[in-house]
Amino acid sequence: MADKHDHMRSDTAVIARGYDPALSVGSARPAVFRSSTYVFSSPEAAERAFDIIGGRAQAPAGERTDLVYSRFNHPNAEILEDQIVPLEKGAHAAAVFNSGMAAIMTAIVTFAKPGDRIVYTVPLYGGTQHFIHEFLEPFGITGTAVRAGETPRLEDAIRSTPDVRMVLIESPANPTLVMTDIRSACRAAAALMVRPLVLVDNTFLGPSFQHPLECGADVVLYSATKYLGGFSDLLGGVALTRDPELTRRIKSRRGLFGNILQPDECWILDSRLPTVHLRMNRASKNAQRIAEKLAGHGALKRIYYPSLIEDAEQCRIRDAQCDYPGAIISLDLKDGKPAAFEFLRRLRLARNAVSLGGVETLVCHPKSTTHSSVSKEELEISGVTDGLVRISVGIEDWRDLLTDFEQALTGL
Repeated sequence: MADKHDHMRSDTAVIARGYDPALSVGSARPAVFRSSTYVFSSPEAAERAFDIIGGRAQAPAGERTDLVYSRFNHPNAEILEDQIVPLEKGAHAAAVFNSGMAAIMTAIVTFAKPGDRIVYTVPLYGGTQHFIHEFLEPFGITGTAVRAGETPRLEDAIRSTPDVRMVLIESPANPTLVMTDIRSACRAAAALMVRPLVLVDNTFLGPSFQHPLECGADVVLYSATKYLGGFSDLLGGVALTRDPELTRRIKSRRGLFGNILQPDECWILDSRLPTVHLRMNRASKNAQRIAEKLAGHGALKRIYYPSLIEDAEQCRIRDAQCDYPGAIISLDLKDGKPAAFEFLRRLRLARNAVSLGGVETLVCHPKSTTHSSVSKEELEISGVTDGLVRISVGIEDWRDLLTDFEQALTGL
């Protein structure tokens, strides 16, 4: 049965769907339901709910089973999951987590088993690479790294890697902003007799500027801490899928791990969703103006930003799968780590902190922070250098930010 909100555009559906005021004594916005357990309507309803949670039965579309226990589900998570779906083009189901790493970890271990292999692009977020090497590999789930943006090598790795169970892509790559052709990877996966799942970390450009599910990906992953939350005041993660059965399996594993997003954070995050596009558009416009003004600065060896790409293949990928360039800029300073650290020390308006996607501008040195656990070999492959700093541009006036960056670069 079609949802009554299916015809609505995403900016409308994210407000209109997923919440019935009649269930909350007419409140225009959802309440916070801080309950650990829920009263069943009947013994039969309790049995049915546990059968569905345990995977022994499957609820048909439109059936609403009784809530059980907040480790498995709760009203605020269900509201948030319903309302976030229209933001992600091509999505039909979502699962929310208490961090971005929880979403990544749970999605991977839901579908991978010992003996399987994961083909992944580098660089990735440092925590994800650390998880692959330090947790998965000792359990017999091994990884094959391919440099981001190298389309033929990624296709070949997908075709030739034995027992490949999934392909994990981060595009643009963190922190070099190199783009990977998602459609090409999905086509290579689809050509195999046993098709691996394609997972895409879409935190940098999604959900506003890049839509991996429409490119053929199976699972889109987010650190909701970043642009979805937008104010650097909560941790969260999201996994969205085209196939609700994949989400059902991810939620089953989430219930085992107990890493669902808590009611208060769900309530806060749900209130931020209607402004995601507004905030991301403002930050992207700021970043593009700043990057294009800083291009060619004497202190810089290179500036990484999608609108400044010169490589023909990277331009092709960008134009095919990205709507706008986003709000992340990376600067590679000529004099390496000393210049990068001095640049960070001189900042007056932008803040030296990890994370990204907030309304405030944040700057960090990835090699010594977010990617400090990554092996020397993978750092060299991925291009994360001593002189690289990553800037997450916020929604301040771009001219004030440019002034701050220019004064911090003076004399370096």
